[in-house]
Amino acid sequence: MCFPCVYCKRAFSTAALCVRHLRHMHGRDKLTASDIQQIDQWLRDNDAEHYRRTRDNRRQKINKRLAKFTCKVSYKQHIRTHTGEKPYKCETCGAAFTQNGHLQQHMRTHTGEKPYKCETCGDAFIQNVHLQLHMRTHTGEKPYKCETCGAAFTQNAHLQKHIRTHTGEKPYKCETCGAAFIQNVHLQLHMRTHTGEKPYKCETCGAAFNRMGSLQLHMRTHTGEKPYKCETCGTAFNRMGSLQLHMRTHTGEKPYKCETCGAAFTQNGNFQNHMRTHTGEKPYKCETCGAAFTQRCDLKRHIRTHTGEKPFKCETCGAAFTRRHHLQLHMRTHTGEKPYKCETCGAAFTHNGTLQTHMRTHTGEKPFKCETCGAAFTQRHHLQSHIRTHTGEKPCKCETCGAAFTQRCDLKRHIRTHTGEKPYKCETCGDAFTQNQHLKSHQKKHK
Repeated sequence: MCFPCVYCKRAFSTAALCVRHLRHMHGRDKLTASDIQQIDQWLRDNDAEHYRRTRDNRRQKINKRLAKFTCKVSYKQHIRTHTGEKPYKCETCGAAFTQNGHLQQHMRTHTGEKPYKCETCGDAFIQNVHLQLHMRTHTGEKPYKCETCGAAFTQNAHLQKHIRTHTGEKPYKCETCGAAFIQNVHLQLHMRTHTGEKPYKCETCGAAFNRMGSLQLHMRTHTGEKPYKCETCGTAFNRMGSLQLHMRTHTGEKPYKCETCGAAFTQNGNFQNHMRTHTGEKPYKCETCGAAFTQRCDLKRHIRTHTGEKPFKCETCGAAFTRRHHLQLHMRTHTGEKPYKCETCGAAFTHNGTLQTHMRTHTGEKPFKCETCGAAFTQRHHLQSHIRTHTGEKPCKCETCGAAFTQRCDLKRHIRTHTGEKPYKCETCGDAFTQNQHLKSHQKKHK
């Protein structure tokens, strides 16, 4: 079908093209109102069949696109992935979303609402998919398996990340230093080492962290919460990973083995650190003094010797420590907890190292030997003190008078001659002494 121009008789394939020609070439203003009405009616009558065909073709195309989606709403949501349109905005923080459902889920991060609850343990979640993933921790279901090594995972994303450990692929690279990572989240966390950003802050003590997980773990130091319990011995932990590692103490599992010397480890981190004893690699360097370390945690602790930072504080007495472990040991002085017991005599200790030293009183073991004279000792610091008898070294000096001593305990006793402190008191007569041995000699007189 063609549509001729009423003036120049030029033919067009569609009525729309004919109308456009009339407007540009001849000008509609030259026509009377009656002429325009007649022409428009003629175009509509003659273009009816063409309009129907184009309308049907358009509907067929739309129906083909919609066939890939469950409904027209899903199709519109999909189109936004191409256009970038995000019509649903959060009035609280301004975040924008392509779907209203995503906005509703986001709002729960502000309201704290967790409508999806686990009937087994009572944990609550913002999204239903998170609940479904959580249920696998109870059922043990791991539907995603690695074809290379057989490892199984609860989530497909975890499997994809695991596969990269076989392929060596690290698709996420840092534009600042070139470091490459298996996961994008690792890259995002790494970038904070350049920017110094710590967006997650503790409302209780003000401590800041670069990871939400680190903040959540830190909060448990205030609440004392330990949600992960060992079903074998009842020991509780504040991390799932700590529980999993603890379980290996019952099973004896050591999955990480060194091909060089055959040593086996329960943790991958310990295995990686061990490998550096063979390679001599020390990748973590101090920018202040250049000291190098095999482990990142050793570098962090070392940096505190420059900054004087003591981030771990006791809420009971205010004592501060450079290491979390030291704080945990200190807390036992308040709680009286002595978790390490001797199976031979029942003696209990606050430190595992103290228990190991005590065990040598039963076994007679003296593993620390002097290379000069062959004397053997049960404790390392006893050996170090003994070696000074050969070298003449006196590293412990009095700041008041300059007197030097080979052992710190001797320095402490000497300082009391300046301060007048007498910490050892006789319960019988009340006399006080600067040294414990003087008190013991005094008590013999009463007997």
